[in-house]
Amino acid sequence: MKIAVCQENGEVFQHFGHTPEFLVCEIEDGSVSASEIVSSGGIGHGALAGLLGENKIDLLICGGIGGGALAALAKAGVKVVGGVSGNAREAVDAFLAGTLTPRADFRCGHHDHGDGHSCGDHHADGHHCGGHCHG
Repeated sequence: MKIAVCQENGEVFQHFGHTPEFLVCEIEDGSVSASEIVSSGGIGHGALAGLLGENKIDLLICGGIGGGALAALAKAGVKVVGGVSGNAREAVDAFLAGTLTPRADFRCGHHDHGDGHSCGDHHADGHHCGGHCHG
């Protein structure tokens, strides 16, 4: 099994679509047998799902994530545990121990472009879709 964690400076990164890097852990016999840092290469949103699929990731641990990214990850066969914060490696260890307690409100609602909302509506608050808007 391979687990990826959205991270920055060793902490769980809170916006999947802007993840700078992933902590990728290989799991054998219920514990981490190897780990590495994989750069996102500056890609965002849906392209990140492809990157995780190409790296044969089984499970993603993240902070917040939008509905489009959740759908893309599901299509790539990647399960998601969202709503996690704190140290990335400790999050993996807690998941393996069955003690990881994610927030229930991890889904980024501003990516649901229905009800009159569009990507252009939230660029003023510092969020930029980078041309990768999705629904």
